[in-house]
Amino acid sequence: MFDLVSPWQEVLDYWFEDGIERGWPSQPAMRKWFRAGAGDDAEIEHRFGSIVEAALQQELVDWERQPLSRLALILVLDQFPRHIFRRTPRAFSGDHRAATLAVEGLSRRMTANLPPCGQVFFVMPLMHAEDEDLHDLCVTSLEAIQQSAPAAVKGSIEGHLVAAREHRDIIRRFGRFPHRNKVLGRDSSDDERLFLETHSGYGQ
Repeated sequence: MFDLVSPWQEVLDYWFEDGIERGWPSQPAMRKWFRAGAGDDAEIEHRFGSIVEAALQQELVDWERQPLSRLALILVLDQFPRHIFRRTPRAFSGDHRAATLAVEGLSRRMTANLPPCGQVFFVMPLMHAEDEDLHDLCVTSLEAIQQSAPAAVKGSIEGHLVAAREHRDIIRRFGRFPHRNKVLGRDSSDDERLFLETHSGYGQ
């Protein structure tokens, strides 16, 4: 008799590969996080497109109940739309819900027993928010994650912490991410246009 893998476990297995057991994944798994290509986008859409749509329609509320499944739901709302709907407004369609789940989960200490890689992506929606208070929470959360992490993964978390501080600086300056303006049909201020001439932004 075969054990059936739950859909949320499939999400975690795809995104983290060996990271849940190791605490931090090996290099091949990390490539898809921030250096994904068109093939990765197509695979995510093929494998998880229907799950993303269900999550966006708030049909996966049962995933909210325990830490690992909530982590999977956050990934489905925060990360996967950025692949499936790349360079369109829908890339951000799960952001608000993902941030809400992250904040609520932190208040309930749901990250306490997650591996470091899971803790980092649990709070990642806060780095994507156009809200300074959420960025402050993201930075302090990542600082705490790094402090409590095993020595072997502290360096990996450092890169995320540096990025979080840089994202927060942009929000403090503009109140939003100027590199999203074009996709979202927003007019850029003179200051934002100057910034975009000298800063590549952060993907989506």
